[in-house]
Amino acid sequence: MLVYKFVLKVSHTPALSGLVSNLFSVIVTLIGFFVALDVLQLEKAVTSLLAGAGIIGLALGFAFQDLTANFISGIFITIRRPFEVGHQIETNGFIGYVEEIQLRSTLLRTLDGLHVIIPNKEIFQKPIINHSLTPERRTEIAFNVPVANENTLQIKNLVEEALKGLDKLATDKSPQIYFNGIDGTNLKVTVTCWIKNEDIRDFESTKNEILVRITQVLKDNKLI
Repeated sequence: MLVYKFVLKVSHTPALSGLVSNLFSVIVTLIGFFVALDVLQLEKAVTSLLAGAGIIGLALGFAFQDLTANFISGIFITIRRPFEVGHQIETNGFIGYVEEIQLRSTLLRTLDGLHVIIPNKEIFQKPIINHSLTPERRTEIAFNVPVANENTLQIKNLVEEALKGLDKLATDKSPQIYFNGIDGTNLKVTVTCWIKNEDIRDFESTKNEILVRITQVLKDNKLI
């Protein structure tokens, strides 16, 4: 119990604390057992038991490779802590909130409300996007306007004015408007914005609002 409380205080992870506590109990029990055999002068029995334990351990290691890999990955995840309970992450094709981190698997609640159990080995070996640790995210929107309507200063002013008042845009990074060249009869324009990334749904809805506002202001001014 003391070991569990100590590890929990250091790691803040109940699963890891329980594992270390159980391993400590097993080690102490085995040490006591072998000391007792040694006191009783049963050295041959000790040697036989150690050899048998080694063979059994090797056999179990081969038999439960995936299970062992998941446990080891779970330990690394709890130590390195690339994400925590409550974080919104993206991994293995799923996006959702972390509800529970176990030593064998991680429970994810997707944005559709589905509960997905992902083996820790799959998470540890593949890329993870932690949206909760990504405060801002850049988006890029490209469009064309007819060269006949070319008025770069007017276009920049209109787009900047249209994007004012969007709550989810980063306050310390203004939208940037670039003119990339001419494609036939069209002028190529790119708008880059930094969006607050507290929730991926807010990012997508803000990007949609940017597209709607830019399209509307260009139409209103007969630039497209």
